[in-house]
Amino acid sequence: MKRTLIKNIAQHITETIRIEGWVDVARDQGKMAFFDFRDATGKVQGVVFGKPDVLEIAKTLRPEWVVAITGIVNQRPEKMVKEGVQNGNVEIEITGIEILNKAETPVFEITESTVDINEEVRIKNRYLDLRTERMHNNIMMRHRVAKLCRDYLDDQGFLEIETPILTKSTPEGARDYVVPARLSPHQFYALPQSPQQYKQLLMAGGMERYFQFARCMRDEDLRGDRQPEFTQLDMEMSFVNEDDIMELNENMLINIVRKLYPEKRIQQIPFPRIPYAEAMEKYGSDRPDIREDKDDPNLLAFCWVVDFPFFEKTATSDDPQAIGEWTFTHNPFSLSKPEHIENIKNKTNIADIIAAQYDIVLNGYEIGGGSIRAHDPEILKSILQILGHSDKKIEANFGHMLKALGSGTPPHGGIAWGFDRLMMILQNEKTIRELIAFPKNGEGRDPMMDSPSFIAKEQLDELNLSLKELPKK
Repeated sequence: MKRTLIKNIAQHITETIRIEGWVDVARDQGKMAFFDFRDATGKVQGVVFGKPDVLEIAKTLRPEWVVAITGIVNQRPEKMVKEGVQNGNVEIEITGIEILNKAETPVFEITESTVDINEEVRIKNRYLDLRTERMHNNIMMRHRVAKLCRDYLDDQGFLEIETPILTKSTPEGARDYVVPARLSPHQFYALPQSPQQYKQLLMAGGMERYFQFARCMRDEDLRGDRQPEFTQLDMEMSFVNEDDIMELNENMLINIVRKLYPEKRIQQIPFPRIPYAEAMEKYGSDRPDIREDKDDPNLLAFCWVVDFPFFEKTATSDDPQAIGEWTFTHNPFSLSKPEHIENIKNKTNIADIIAAQYDIVLNGYEIGGGSIRAHDPEILKSILQILGHSDKKIEANFGHMLKALGSGTPPHGGIAWGFDRLMMILQNEKTIRELIAFPKNGEGRDPMMDSPSFIAKEQLDELNLSLKELPKK
C-alpha cells in the first residue's frame, strides 16, 4: 500500500491507509493503546483496540521508534474534536503495525522545546534536536523564505549563479580559511569570505542581474550571530544606482513579512533612511534599534543606514592625507558618492570621502550591506593605494580584477544579506545557531562530527606539509 502523508489524512475518512513515521507519544491503557505519530508533515492520533495480535505489538512501541501503521481513518465524535489542531477531527483505527527501526531512549524529550537544554548536548545530538517541533519549524520557515526570495528575484530578471568555493586569498577583511593544493605544492586555495569579486566579475561578464545563497567562511571571533560558515543572500546588478538597489530589497523584505509572517508588523514603510553621522549621534551605533516598543516580539523596525565614511584612520599620525594609514569601512571595491570621486583619484580630503554604501538594519542587527562598486580600474587602484597597497601587491592580489574592470565593465552595485541573522530575528530566536541545520558551537567546533580533527601523517606528507610542535600548556 502506498504511503499517505500525515498532512493529507483528513482527505481519506473511512479509507484504509498506510502512514510511515515516528512514534511521538505512546500510552498503554490495558485493553487499548493510544499513540501520536508524526512525520515531516504533521501529527495524528492512532488507537488500537479489539485486535489482540496488533495490541501485543503496540505495547512494545516506544517514542522515536520508526514504524509503518496501517489503519482506517475515522471521523472523531463531535464532542471529541480538537479544534485548531492538525487532524483534530480524525484518528486512525490501527489494524497493522510494522516496526521499521527501534530507537534508544533520546537524551532529551523530543516532544518539548529544547531551548533550555544545554546547547553542547543539542548540537552533539543535532539529528534528535531537528525532530522537535520548534527546530523543525525553524528549518521549514528558512526554506520558505529562501523560496520566496528565489521566486521574487526570478520575477525581477535575476539569474541564480554559483561561484567557486576554492578561490584565492586576498587581503579584504577577516582571516581566510585556507586549503592546501596537493597538485601545487606549498600553494593554497582560500575559502570565500564572500563572493564579492566573483559577483563583480559576473557583471563584467554581462550577466547584469545575479544572485545566489552563498556559503561564506570567515576565521573570526564567534558570538551568537556569527558562525565560521554562514549563508548570504548575495546579489549584484548592472546599470543601477543606490535607490534602485534599496527599493528592490525593501520590497522583497516587505513581501517576506506580509506573505510568511502576517502576525508581524513593520513599524514604518517606506523604511527610514538614517545617515551614518546621525545614527552615531542619536543612537550611538550604526546598527540602531529604532523600535517604538522593544517588548513587542512581532514588531519589525527596518531602517537603512547610509552615507558612511569611506575610510577610517588606522594610525595615530596627524597627517589627514597620509597614504597607508587608512582602512575601508565596508570593502575596498566600493565607490564613493559622485561628488567625492575626484578626491579618490587625487587622494585628497580622504577623511571626508563619503561612500555609496548602505546597510539594512532590523531591530538593532545589521542584516545586510552593500554598495555601488568601483567599476573604473583606475579608481579601484587609487582606493587600494590609499589603503597602503604597493603597485606590486595590487597587481599580485587584484590584477585580475583591474584587468576585468578594464574590459568594458558596466556600472554596478549590489548587496548581501546575512540570511541566518534575518531568519533568527523573524523566528524570534536568540542565536543564528537555531536557524542552521548543523551549526558549530561557540568555540567553532562541531561536537557531533568531532571536527576540526587531526589528520594522518600520510595525508600531511601527500600535501607536502609538516606541523610545528604545539607549545606545552
